[in-house]
Amino acid sequence: MNPPLFNPLDAFDVNIRYDDPSSSEKISSGIIDLLPFGYKRQIVIVCIGTDRSTGDSLGPLVGTFLKEAGLDSFHLYGTLEDPVHAVNLSEKMAMIQQNHYRPYIIGIDACLGKLKNIGMLKVGAGPVKPGAGVKKELPAVGNMHITGIVNISGHMEFFVLQNTRLNLVMKMAKQITAGIIEADAIYTNKEANFQLELNLNTETI
Repeated sequence: MNPPLFNPLDAFDVNIRYDDPSSSEKISSGIIDLLPFGYKRQIVIVCIGTDRSTGDSLGPLVGTFLKEAGLDSFHLYGTLEDPVHAVNLSEKMAMIQQNHYRPYIIGIDACLGKLKNIGMLKVGAGPVKPGAGVKKELPAVGNMHITGIVNISGHMEFFVLQNTRLNLVMKMAKQITAGIIEADAIYTNKEANFQLELNLNTETI
């Protein structure tokens, strides 16, 4: 089946260079634009990848940085210590569905792309498709995705991921982390204000 010429979800994509001075603010804004407010859905971040491959460590690095920083409202899965990867992905997703009420899932993963796009970060609607860059069939993850192009695609993808520079992956992970922390704070404040307004309206009825 051929893909549609226009995917309406693409209209929500935000593409950012990791070294853009305002990259974390743009990531935060992209997240906030897509999050559901006032629906009592738990926001769950799933950081996909493994530290056994440098290029594939973007997700668990973000997860580890977020765990160290602490989050107010968002729930977190996938760190260097407890990764979410190809082997346990289905099990972890089943656990999330069981443990969280109507979870709104943000999937985070590394990907491969064109040479000119290495270092690009993307926030977009719809799921991330882990394993696509290395020709693996894995379940799609998330209502929203954050991806980072860590190296070039085309051939010998496993070798390319293994030989990706950790310095680049670390810098990309830090920008994603900063954007998520900012989005978490904004979301927490907006949800509190929404509930306060809802309670006031209920009292006046």
